[in-house]
Amino acid sequence: MSEEVIIVEYNPEWKTIFKEEKKILTKAIGEYIQYIEHIGSTAVNGLAAKPIIDILIGVKTLADTEKCIPLLEEINYQYVPEFEEELPERRYLRKPPRGLGKRKFHLHIVETTSDFWKRQLLFRDYLRAHPLTRDEYAQLKKDLSIKYRNDRVAYTDSKTDFILKVLEITQKE
Repeated sequence: MSEEVIIVEYNPEWKTIFKEEKKILTKAIGEYIQYIEHIGSTAVNGLAAKPIIDILIGVKTLADTEKCIPLLEEINYQYVPEFEEELPERRYLRKPPRGLGKRKFHLHIVETTSDFWKRQLLFRDYLRAHPLTRDEYAQLKKDLSIKYRNDRVAYTDSKTDFILKVLEITQKE
């Protein structure tokens, strides 16, 4: 990915942006949605983040995504099937900014019974409940964004150990 890794301070508007997009998604594919969640760093109050809203949609069965994807493409989401090689239990789409706007969305569609679903919510909820861990994660992200400014894959991979450590802690609680 050629896009620069830029971390910005927490923006309380991210909650509103998520709620607006949730309405759009619900209108487009609501009949297939069991749950829709705001995940990722923009979903955690006070956490610095890339200004991209991650949205997790839980469906009953992954087969439903075959019907969802064309409907999502009608509202400007781009389906990225090549990521299924790494995460076959997830369907990933992204919505680029319109014009000069900064709004971008990443959409993850998974079954609500999947490990992906559970891990995303556990990590988000732990950071919400533990400000010291949240702040430690924010500092790590800032440091990595400087080190890997032009290498998004290395930036993401370098956060893995921290995320796994937090998920391990959640299993003990």
